[in-house]
Amino acid sequence: MGNMTLAVSDELQEKMSKHKEIRWSNIARETFEERIKELELMDKILKDSKLTEADAEEIGNKVKAEIRKRFEKRFGSWN
Repeated sequence: MGNMTLAVSDELQEKMSKHKEIRWSNIARETFEERIKELELMDKILKDSKLTEADAEEIGNKVKAEIRKRFEKRFGSWN
């Protein structure tokens, strides 16, 4: 099994040290595994995609605009 050294802020380290019952290396490993599964799924989905980067950016901008509209409708404008 490979090893990895991970740096965290002093503040985070202090908070983590208050919970010695938690095996933080397991939390990190599980998180890495979850992210890898997400990336592998994304690679599988995009394998045969004809979507260009510009297309993806346009879709992303439209999604963000709709999310903003919903947020402003529910919570009001923050500008």
